[in-house]
Amino acid sequence: MTIDLSQTDAVAIAQAVQSGEFSARTITEWTLNQIQHRDPSLNSFTDVLADRALQDADRVDRAIAQGDNPGVLAGVPFAVKNLFDVAGLKTLSGSKINADNPPAKCDATAIARLKHAGAILVGTLNMDEYAYGFVTENVRYGSVHNPHDLSRIAGGSSGGSAAAVAGGLVPFSLGSDTNGSIRVPAALCGIFGLKPTYGRLSRSGVAFLSTSLDHIGPLARSPRDIATLFDVMQGYDPNDPVCCDRPVEPILPSLNQGIDGLRIAVADDHFQTGGKPEAIAAVEQIAQTLGVTQRVSIPESHRARAAAYVITASEGGSQHFANLRTRPQDFDPATRDRFLAGALMPNAWYLQAQRFRRWYRDRVRAIFDSVDIFLAPTTPYPATPIGQSSIQIDGQEILIRPNLGLYTQPLSFIGLPVRRCCMKEGLRAGEAW
Repeated sequence: MTIDLSQTDAVAIAQAVQSGEFSARTITEWTLNQIQHRDPSLNSFTDVLADRALQDADRVDRAIAQGDNPGVLAGVPFAVKNLFDVAGLKTLSGSKINADNPPAKCDATAIARLKHAGAILVGTLNMDEYAYGFVTENVRYGSVHNPHDLSRIAGGSSGGSAAAVAGGLVPFSLGSDTNGSIRVPAALCGIFGLKPTYGRLSRSGVAFLSTSLDHIGPLARSPRDIATLFDVMQGYDPNDPVCCDRPVEPILPSLNQGIDGLRIAVADDHFQTGGKPEAIAAVEQIAQTLGVTQRVSIPESHRARAAAYVITASEGGSQHFANLRTRPQDFDPATRDRFLAGALMPNAWYLQAQRFRRWYRDRVRAIFDSVDIFLAPTTPYPATPIGQSSIQIDGQEILIRPNLGLYTQPLSFIGLPVRRCCMKEGLRAGEAW
């Protein structure tokens, strides 16, 4: 091949298929071969759909041969976190319990839209149980390994989604993000990730963790892939009650307009404390490169993070209450204990957290009167060794798993769109927009 499929982005692969440089079948066979030989060291896939993917690839090739338009993602392989419904597969959500469920009857809306654009679904990906975690050390399906250092975590809960892209197995994947589960693994694996505005992409056919906080989004190798994928998946879906009913607004045409006129600031206070120096330095490096000197303070962000904890645990505990009563032994112990805490949480705490959410949203909205974009770290520290439970920050012993969302939780708490950007070095903490 004249292109390196392990590094080439989705748009370039689609162009190669559309031009006849490669067939969709050739691309798909190469991808399936890579998964077979390289994924055992990553443990990113839980199901591989080889026969189905080859059939879909042949359909794309036939469309091209007949002169039809196969779509902007013609012949591009992709995979999804295993909480997306895939017709004929059980939606595992990283759990032992869901393995007893019947197979899904149809694809999730996001998958259907990507396939309609010519993309080829090749499999489903490992994750933290019920998307409740930041490390993807799954008790039942094993730990996902970081492609840059196999001894370290890939992040979570979309750990398989990030590792499969960073490891060169697929050019893009889908994940979900409640408190940082796209951004954290994207940062730790050194790829791009997007958590869109709450309600902009349909969650129909996706298993929920916390319904008022859950988002879906893409992980990919380039900004133009992120823009293309977002545009393909946009649009109202009556099957998701929170999906916004507004006209599709393509963002790909504006991707190269530059930053002239944009008011960019560095988020201060909460977003400058509690992390390793390299996490903070990464943001300062980006700010210096962009010529950003303005700084903003977002009040009570530590309290916003605490409120996000309360809402996530309470909604998650309610979601899984029946199984907590009848088969608690089948949960991952770490997940079960937090769901139990959420199920026992006083209703007054949940209501107060939702009231505070409105207050915090209004404070942040006021900041956007003078700022268009702000920069902040994605994670407080780089990828840690698999199995390590704590880390030293400023002389204090900090638990790794809950604190990886230190900077991401306040932003998803109010549904802000955030794009995870890349640093050149793998395993760096990175920064969010």
